[in-house]
Amino acid sequence: MTAIPQPVFSEPWHAQVFALTVHLNEAGYFDWPDWATRFGATLKAHGLTKELDGGDDYFVAWLETLEHFLASMGMTDITEIAQIRQAWEEAYLATPHGAPVNLQD
Repeated sequence: MTAIPQPVFSEPWHAQVFALTVHLNEAGYFDWPDWATRFGATLKAHGLTKELDGGDDYFVAWLETLEHFLASMGMTDITEIAQIRQAWEEAYLATPHGAPVNLQD
């Protein structure tokens, strides 16, 4: 019996934020050692000293690092990110299960 390969990421958004970060690095927006330093600081700030398994706690910290990194480079604004996050939360909470989530302009 052949084992069925397990997904590398437990949630699709984990893969998406990882891929976006890699893409930005490969496009020359930042160096990976700088990213690693910033990500390590975020993990430390959250007290995430245990071995992480790549779950939500890890990728929430990853996303937070990316948001702040992009804001420090002037590519986005933390206030705008918070507004979009709030709009997204309101939209998905108002969306029936299984239906696509639509953000209003």
